[in-house]
Amino acid sequence: MKRIKFILIFILFLGATTISFAQYLSVNDTYTAQQLVQDILVNSPCANVSNFSASGGNFATGEKSYGFFDAGTSGFPLANGVVLSTCRANYVVGPNGSILSDSAPNWLGDSDLSQALNIPNISNATLLEFDFVPLTTKISFDYIFSSEEYHGNAPCSYSDGFAFLLKVAGSTDPYQNLAVIPNTAIPVKVTTVHPNISGSCIAQNENYFGSYNSLVTPTNFNGQTVVMTAKGDVVPGITYHIKLVIADETNPQYDSAIFLGANSFNIGLNIGTDRLLATNNPLCGTETLTLDGTLAGNNSYQWYKDGVAILGEINPTYLVTTAGTYKVEVTPIGTICGASGQIVIEYSPLPILNNTTLVQCDDNNDGISFFNLTKVDAIITGGSNVLSIPVYYKSLYDAQNQINAITNPTNFSNATTNQVYARVTSEYSCTNYATVSLVISNTTVTAQNYSTCDTIGTQDGITTLELNTTITPQLLLGLPSGLIVEYYTTISDAVIQTNSLPTNFTNTTAYQQLIYARIVNGADCYAIVPVTIYVKTFDTTTIEDETLYVCKNSNLTLVANPNYSNYLWSTGAISNTIIVTTAGTYSVLITNSDGCSVTKTFTVLESEIAELIEVIVTDFSDDLNSIQINVTGNGVYEYSLNGINYQSGSYFTNVFPDEYTLFIRDKNGCGTIQTTTVVLNYPKYFTPNDDGINDVWNIKNLSYFPDARVTIFDQYGKLIYSFKQNEKGWDGTLNQTKLLSSDYWFTIQFQNRSNVKGHFALKR
Repeated sequence: MKRIKFILIFILFLGATTISFAQYLSVNDTYTAQQLVQDILVNSPCANVSNFSASGGNFATGEKSYGFFDAGTSGFPLANGVVLSTCRANYVVGPNGSILSDSAPNWLGDSDLSQALNIPNISNATLLEFDFVPLTTKISFDYIFSSEEYHGNAPCSYSDGFAFLLKVAGSTDPYQNLAVIPNTAIPVKVTTVHPNISGSCIAQNENYFGSYNSLVTPTNFNGQTVVMTAKGDVVPGITYHIKLVIADETNPQYDSAIFLGANSFNIGLNIGTDRLLATNNPLCGTETLTLDGTLAGNNSYQWYKDGVAILGEINPTYLVTTAGTYKVEVTPIGTICGASGQIVIEYSPLPILNNTTLVQCDDNNDGISFFNLTKVDAIITGGSNVLSIPVYYKSLYDAQNQINAITNPTNFSNATTNQVYARVTSEYSCTNYATVSLVISNTTVTAQNYSTCDTIGTQDGITTLELNTTITPQLLLGLPSGLIVEYYTTISDAVIQTNSLPTNFTNTTAYQQLIYARIVNGADCYAIVPVTIYVKTFDTTTIEDETLYVCKNSNLTLVANPNYSNYLWSTGAISNTIIVTTAGTYSVLITNSDGCSVTKTFTVLESEIAELIEVIVTDFSDDLNSIQINVTGNGVYEYSLNGINYQSGSYFTNVFPDEYTLFIRDKNGCGTIQTTTVVLNYPKYFTPNDDGINDVWNIKNLSYFPDARVTIFDQYGKLIYSFKQNEKGWDGTLNQTKLLSSDYWFTIQFQNRSNVKGHFALKR
């Protein structure tokens, strides 16, 4: 069944393209059936053809679905001939710019085609038929099948049908279909001739598929076959009827056509298929070919080469030894109109191959090893991209007869032979042979040791080294130029070149590992060398990076771990200590006696003694008294109220009223500053009982504020008493009269801080 496909129209603007119409076919649909057969398809005065008829689509324009085509200079494989199509014949002309899905009213199918191909649902049949009387036992003609069905995965399921149907004229015999795959009964269709379609279906008779067509192509079809030849067996002198017919299957979508080569309908003598480079079947080298023009009866024969009679060649057969166009004319004795056959012979030289020698290394010196024969493929063929991949055999006889091919060419043992034979075929199926001598290398290279340091991760004896820049130069020192080195973990892998190590190799055995270096000279093995890799370590447990501080306007000594072989500082110094005066990052490369190194980094920060800005005291708050110390400086500071206990914060809470010496020191040892301050509070009561205890109400440490004055009032605001920092406090009397127990109010007036007000109790 067919699928309907969106029709993409390519519009060619005149004057906007360089495409020449000479690149396309031309079609003339005014020829009659007799003209198409007698003048185009057969075109022989000795051919006895008659009873011509043709039919196709009934188009309102008068156009026909059949006609004469001429390839001109388009490059179409057939120069001219007859075209039969399931669309208007004029529509087959290129370019391939649209999908042909043409039809006409009441355009029916053909019952003979339906029966021959077993496809009942057909329409749009075009046919050309006639009678002929053969002169010999063979007929043949050339054709190309083209179709729009050659797109996407359609060839897996869809195809139009065509057939070349032959039978004895007037008989009830079934038709024989000549449009088949050579040497089979398989009809030629899109579904039987196509390449592999990935993900959908495998190739079918791909050697008969011509091409998929691009936009600029002689015809307006998506794809086509190669030039094929229809052949049939006949009896001379009997009248035969042939029907050439094509039709759409299921529906009129996606049209097809058959192109019949002019002058190719040979009802005379067939002496073979042309042997051409273009069809990949020329003769090869000094190959010969016997042409046979034998016909039954009493006949005369004359052979021609390139249109010139070959002197003395009057036998039924002729042996071809050189290229040319060969023809034989066979004339029955007593007649003037005989049969002729023609064939074109071209030659291709045999592939030029190179005999070669393949050298392999031996893992145990027994003279037997494994060879990768494919290493010399390119040497044998000279790197040609048109020759086949060599196939290897143990004997020339096997190679010539294509038997007993070596099945393991990548791992072949020379235990039974030291010479093999390569069979190579050209693009024209011409075959030649090359010999490959298998030789065991006798080169010896001293085993190598290589030491390196563990430079990654922990010092566990596992590291990564770049083999081509570390070990390879050491291996190749003093050897011929042009050698390369491959590395393997086992000698057997090195011999057969499998599981090669990466260029950046990480050892899998800690501290010491044996690997094998294969030194390669082109396709040959020069030598296999054992290489022992030693991985040395550096004990870094005592080497740690440090962060240190240097005091402003001072210096600092950086000390690297002692007792190592070499030191190299980022400053250029080579001792294990340096003196620095500025902040920064300093590093030292420390090398041990094994030559392994580790880098230690010192981060040096600058620090300095603090500079006091202010001390903020919050007092007269009982348990909420606090001290805030504000400083500036490029340091990390800690604070103390007694020089003993330090804290990192500069804010002290729950401070008791007292006199304090404040200490501020740099944690990094750049110095300490100090200052004094007091925290004030007032007694909440006093007991003036002359017992010597709490007899006077006063403000402790008021002496630090010489300008302060305290004024005391009773509850009615009457001034009771006042005093300054160096005067006696209140003893609870007024004019030497003891006052009663009560609450009293006070005000402390300061010159440089806020005044304080409160009240206290006098208790008797």
